[in-house]
Amino acid sequence: RFSGTFVGNAESTSPPPAATSLPAVAAATLPAVPTIPVVPTIVGVPNTMAESVLNPNEVKPPASGTRKARVLYDYEAADSTELALLADEMITVYSLPGMDPDWLIGERGNQKGKVPVTYLELLS
Repeated sequence: RFSGTFVGNAESTSPPPAATSLPAVAAATLPAVPTIPVVPTIVGVPNTMAESVLNPNEVKPPASGTRKARVLYDYEAADSTELALLADEMITVYSLPGMDPDWLIGERGNQKGKVPVTYLELLS
């Protein structure tokens, strides 16, 4: 025997029941953690404004910060906010405040939409 304050059950030597799986026991004993919805916002701008700011069809390019990019691969637009791309074409790109860093706004003539950065080679 050990001296001191040991907390345990010295009387029980039987193993836990084999029919109970550990994940089920762990899931049953853990408290449920509530999830909090995450809504992207631009600091200082009401949420309804943030969504309209990021609509590529309604925004104008910044006075500075536009770059030329060469498209590396064909890209099919998933919806009307995206711009379809053809490999080897040249487009103008820029970013907007609060925009996902994996996407840029691309312009080709009078067409405009979000484009994935991984499909582009940024030039100047």
